[in-house]
Amino acid sequence: MDLSDFRENYTKGGLKRENLLANPFGQFEQWFKQATETNIPEPNAFSLSTVSVDGVPDIRTVLLKLFDTQGFVFFTNYESKKAKDIQANPNVAMLFPWVSLERQVKIIGKAEKISTAASLKYFLSRPHGSQLGAWVSQQSHVISSRSILELKLAEMKRKFRNKQVPLPDHWGGFRIVPEIIEFWQGGENRLHDRFEYRLVDGAWVINRLAP
Repeated sequence: MDLSDFRENYTKGGLKRENLLANPFGQFEQWFKQATETNIPEPNAFSLSTVSVDGVPDIRTVLLKLFDTQGFVFFTNYESKKAKDIQANPNVAMLFPWVSLERQVKIIGKAEKISTAASLKYFLSRPHGSQLGAWVSQQSHVISSRSILELKLAEMKRKFRNKQVPLPDHWGGFRIVPEIIEFWQGGENRLHDRFEYRLVDGAWVINRLAP
């Protein structure tokens, strides 16, 4: 299939250096709020790239659940493929593709586990079904059929009936501590605006990048 005629001219507006905030976390918060205000489906969804111990890259979509000046937090099964990749190589990349706004945010940094207390705090805020789901799925493992998951879910429903669902030992959060954050705004004639915040000696340095 020839896709050469699939083409958009980006016209929603440029990005100027003088309009950027000095801190990339503040800039991200500003863009994130704008994304939520335009009703983008799941604006907190991002692509997470990892590299295995053998140097093989992988990518998947996960959901951002917390961000502050310490980094960007998501939750997962610690026995999953992504978690094992991170344990072998903490260098990761994440990408928010806000296509309808003609924007992308790329973040490169290192992932680290958050505390059990912080994971528990978020776990208790999850819907009951999602709490049970954390006990059901051996994420990334091969299974013979969906019925295995349904049987395991039924078992967990019986086990935790009328009880608080405890935090599984194999489930919790990772914080991505950024070293580079790039804000990309589409521009006419493919002359996009790209600004990179790079952490140098504890301070954020901003540079414009060629598109």
